[in-house]
Amino acid sequence: MSENTSLYCSKAKVGKPAPDFTMFTTADMDKLQSKVSLSDYRGKWLVLFFYPLDFTFVCPTEILALSDRYEEFVELGADVLGVSVDSVYSHRAWINTPREKNGIAGLKFPLASDITKQVSRDYGVLVEEEGVALRGLFIIDPDGILQYAVIHNLNVGRSVDETLRVLEALQTGGLCPADWKPGQKTLNAGG
Repeated sequence: MSENTSLYCSKAKVGKPAPDFTMFTTADMDKLQSKVSLSDYRGKWLVLFFYPLDFTFVCPTEILALSDRYEEFVELGADVLGVSVDSVYSHRAWINTPREKNGIAGLKFPLASDITKQVSRDYGVLVEEEGVALRGLFIIDPDGILQYAVIHNLNVGRSVDETLRVLEALQTGGLCPADWKPGQKTLNAGG
C-alpha cells in the first residue's frame, strides 16, 4: 500500500456517524435504476463491504461466502451490501455468470456501484493510483453509527465467521473479551 491511498483522509471513524452514500445497485436487475442510501438501513444493522473489482479471483469466494450465509445476517437484524467501483452493468453480468465460470449467480444481496469512487474515498479504502478499493468491511448500527472497520490488502479474503461474531458481540452492548463467542457471558464493567 502506498502513501497515495485515501486512507489518510478517511471520513469513516469508528464511534461516529458513518459517511452517507447514495449509489445505484443491482436490487432491480432488469432496469438497474434502483438506488440505495445509508438512510435506507436506519433501524437495522448494515454490513457494508468493499472489494476491488468484478470478475476477479478472491472476490467471488468472499462474496459467495457472505451470500451463502445471508440468512444468518438477516436473523440478526442486519443487511449486507457489497460495493466496488464497477458499473451496475458489470455487476449484473457477473451475477448472471454461473459460479463454475467464476461468477456469482444466486447472489442474495445487492451490489452497489461506486463508479465515481467517492464512497470508497469517504470510507478510506480507495487506492487512488489503481482506481480500486481495498478489502474494507464496516458494520454500521441501526442509528447510522460506524461500530467496526477492518481494511486490508487485496490478496486475502475476509472471514464470514468473524464478521458474524463481531456483529453479535456489538449487539450485546456489553464488554466482550478476546475470543468471545455468541452465547458466552460478557465482562462486568468493573472487571
